[in-house]
Amino acid sequence: MAQDLSGKVAVIVGGSGGIGAATARSLADAGARVVVTYRSDRDGAETLVSGLAGSGHLALPADVADSATLNALAGIVAERCGRADILVNAAGFTAAVPAQDLDALDDDLIDRLFQVNWRGCFATIRAFRPLLRAHGDGLIVNISSIAGMTGAGSNLAYAAAKAGIDALTKGLARSLAPDIRVVAVSPGMVDTGFVPGRDAAANAKAGQTIPLRRVADPADVADAVLACATLLRYSTGTIVVTDGGRSL
Repeated sequence: MAQDLSGKVAVIVGGSGGIGAATARSLADAGARVVVTYRSDRDGAETLVSGLAGSGHLALPADVADSATLNALAGIVAERCGRADILVNAAGFTAAVPAQDLDALDDDLIDRLFQVNWRGCFATIRAFRPLLRAHGDGLIVNISSIAGMTGAGSNLAYAAAKAGIDALTKGLARSLAPDIRVVAVSPGMVDTGFVPGRDAAANAKAGQTIPLRRVADPADVADAVLACATLLRYSTGTIVVTDGGRSL
């Protein structure tokens, strides 16, 4: 019963990606009605929601770089679902740029990384705040990264944007309390295609350097999101590290 989300509506922005899709399955299995957003892969998102446990799930378009689409999304969720209890910010992108190659991290790439990975998260929260606070028990889960703590990752701008997500999580946990809790789940390496050029062989090799001897499966991250929604109900402003010990 502790992990029962019956009657709740969960909106997963970036839900058609690896972590987002795993989170959609996890929350639906717990009884939530799930709204999955997509930017371009409509077919993939609709296939995902059609296979979720339960009923009433939706796949809706949104682009976190375009705040107007986020405002429209919140309006559609209000109209078709009547409420939103959980918001998971899983949208993002990155590019593999060595930390020493400062020229490759050009202004356009930096701006795009912050636009999608930081501003998009904030804009989504801004759009959904009225719905989340309406029932006095809203939850926001931001998907961060240990890159925000270590400064090491796919590139320096991505790491800085994720450090900004951690700061945003803590700041909003204060300003949105008590009606909305805000937490972040911070994975290390996850076995998805999120980082261009990082294949299964690279993941397997890196896994041997992690204390738990493997990279995360998307379901590991989804389990952490589910725990934030069900078991960690007295937590807010917390960064839940889910990295197998990689950051130690």
